Amino acid sequence: MTKEKYRILLVEDDPNLSLVLQDYLEMLGYEITSCYNGEEGLMAFMKGNYDLCIFDVMMPKKDGFTLAEDIRKTNATIPIIFLTAKSFKEDRIRGFQSGCDDYITKPFSTEELNYRMKAILRRTTAVKSETPNDDQVVFEFGMFTFNAKNMSLTSKGQEMHLTRKESELLKVLCKHKNQLLTREHALKTVWGDDDYFIGRSMDVFITKLRKYLRDDPKVSITNVHGTGFKFIVEE
Repeated sequence: MTKEKYRILLVEDDPNLSLVLQDYLEMLGYEITSCYNGEEGLMAFMKGNYDLCIFDVMMPKKDGFTLAEDIRKTNATIPIIFLTAKSFKEDRIRGFQSGCDDYITKPFSTEELNYRMKAILRRTTAVKSETPNDDQVVFEFGMFTFNAKNMSLTSKGQEMHLTRKESELLKVLCKHKNQLLTREHALKTVWGDDDYFIGRSMDVFITKLRKYLRDDPKVSITNVHGTGFKFIVEE
């Protein structure tokens, strides 16, 4: 932890678990705002300034997936962790599609939650500290201009705003233009893990990026069977 406290929005409808998590995380030095349903969580998010969100999935009034989707409409970068008793792969994929950075199945240890939070906060803090001189943020390929910092893709004067994961994945592809990008490297760079279920979610994001790029036949993302992808740009 740094001297400045990280601000965490915790939205969990089980008051006992919420109290336990709040006490534990405050003991570690985090500043916690607790809410007990999705609607309260959304109002708190709109009013506050947070470094990370922790959402239960099954909640009254607004579930965690919907809450995350609503937040992603106004903030594409805030890290989100889901806590859930649902362990089916479809639920995990839905979680990543709705914009989460990690997915923890109940029951879980508070120590594991803390380590996952620290890993995400390290990555997001590193991204915030980057400057344009340290890392390329604008990429031009085919008819497109991609600004990774602004998370925008421009073509023929039309600007499209990408989600954070879409932007991070496209950035990795651009940095490996016309080269093999392994699945493991992409997953660990963008999601921090190469878990099978996260891999399924990445495939969904690859499909979305292909749709965004389909207007230019000289730009494509191809599968390399069993290995990864190639972001092909014909000169």
